[in-house]
Amino acid sequence: MNKTLGRPIRVLVAKVGLDGHDRGAKVIATSLRDAGMEVIYTGLRQTPEMVVNTALQEDVDAIGVSILSGAHMTVFPKIIAIMKEKQLTDVLLTGGGIIPDADIKKLQEIGVGGLFPPGTPMASIVTYITNWVTENRNF
Repeated sequence: MNKTLGRPIRVLVAKVGLDGHDRGAKVIATSLRDAGMEVIYTGLRQTPEMVVNTALQEDVDAIGVSILSGAHMTVFPKIIAIMKEKQLTDVLLTGGGIIPDADIKKLQEIGVGGLFPPGTPMASIVTYITNWVTENRNF
């Protein structure tokens, strides 16, 4: 349980599109659980709409998208647009995968949070999510 919030942080881990490589997402999900977070894993082949709807239904603090297919410049903007449409503006959208630095900058300019490449220490991801949630969802 997060001491500042008085409850566990809830994170949705998602795989969007035809990207069938889910080992990294499962490793992240396990690491977040080990850190005391509640994790909902969507499984493979979700649409951006399905991800946002699940985030709403599960009342999550953060959405983490694992993407290795190269579709990050389509997937993240679509998720952000749906989140805004559904007024889900106080939830972190973060993720990781194979994303070039120039694209990371563009995605962050439209509202995507931290993006983590393969090899990022799990503790860095846990700390980032914990800090963001305690600063932005302290209710």
